[in-house]
Amino acid sequence: MVSSAVVPPRLWTWNFNLYFTARTMSVVGDTMIPVAMAVAMLSLGYGVSGVGFALAAWMGAFALFVVFGGVFADRFHPRPLMIGADAVRCLIQGSLAAYLWLGHPPLWFIVGGALLGGIATAMFQPGVSGLVPQVAPDRHKANGVLRVSQGMSQMAGPAVAGMLVAATSAATVFAVDAATFAVSGLCLVGLRLPRFAVDRSDSMLANLRTGWDEFRSRSWLWSVILIWWVLGVFVWGPITPVGAVSVIDAHGKAAFGYAESAFGAGCVLGGLAAIRIRPARPLFAGGLAMFLFPMMPLAAALVPALPLVMLGYAVSGVGWAFWGVQWATAVQTHIPEDRLNRVTAYEIAGSILAVPFGQAIAGPASAVLGVHRLLFAGALMGVCCAIALVVVPPIRRLLRHRPPGTDKGIVLDRPAQVGSAAPPAGGAG
Repeated sequence: MVSSAVVPPRLWTWNFNLYFTARTMSVVGDTMIPVAMAVAMLSLGYGVSGVGFALAAWMGAFALFVVFGGVFADRFHPRPLMIGADAVRCLIQGSLAAYLWLGHPPLWFIVGGALLGGIATAMFQPGVSGLVPQVAPDRHKANGVLRVSQGMSQMAGPAVAGMLVAATSAATVFAVDAATFAVSGLCLVGLRLPRFAVDRSDSMLANLRTGWDEFRSRSWLWSVILIWWVLGVFVWGPITPVGAVSVIDAHGKAAFGYAESAFGAGCVLGGLAAIRIRPARPLFAGGLAMFLFPMMPLAAALVPALPLVMLGYAVSGVGWAFWGVQWATAVQTHIPEDRLNRVTAYEIAGSILAVPFGQAIAGPASAVLGVHRLLFAGALMGVCCAIALVVVPPIRRLLRHRPPGTDKGIVLDRPAQVGSAAPPAGGAG
């Protein structure tokens, strides 16, 4: 008797192995930067405001240029953009390491390097989602594995950075960071991808408009982004500069790296759970998991014994990673593949556009309110954002798979089909 069981497609192919390695090394590099930057800026005497300005320059440049990165990725191909971005980031981090070894870099040099790094990352990031369908047939499993990898990288990167700054200096961290981007770029060079079908008949402006129309036609998409604006200003913006000061003051400069590493460990657990659990309503399930996320600012505010700080960061990572898998899979399965990079760019830009504002005001706000009160406010706003994710109807009702015959998400998300007006435009998550 011939078995009718369907053999699932193999995940660990040549392409996915290389892509996995590239993603892992890139995230390791990214997660080392906040620890190194915080320690370097505080050691150089630039304080919380200096950390906030540098991180805001990176994030602001990223938010402004990522939409163009998405258009270029759809118009040409994401891989060459990602390779070029890795090369630029390698050069920037290497230059900063050299300057720190040789002397006392001025604030403008560090902020300028962060600005260029943000632009390079804006060219890199849209392809991160766009390449997944090209290297992995099972997108949900691939996203879960990549989220686990991201969690492990977030665990290893800050821990290594913390040990290096304690044993050597921040310059060493930036040098190692440059090497991670070099490895990422080489892995992307080795990918064997099919021809990428592109339509270059439209102008740049028309491509931007197409991506925007795709984005704004999905109320679940821009609803999440509006929520992410609040999260960006009150949590993601202040958490690194203000959280670093709180944890370092209480437990020493290596402790912040350990706390960030614990967050990565939680992301590993959250990613593993997401691989096993495939909810029918992914964003609703992810929203429930996001109730764990405020434990990070709460732990940074309370600064109990270091193991408890790390536990709070770890619990937060579980919720963040589980949400991330559900979100990435929802975007990749509900957006047409030939427009995925552009829509991804809009949702990335919208989701982080408020973060630079939160980073820039972190120093002045902490001077007025105090470090711990600002972190408590972040924890409270994190809870409010989680509530919004589970009560907003388009987010709560989104189904796992796109229904046959539609490319706009679930029918409930298309009020225009029953004669009502199109949903208003918004930002991304």
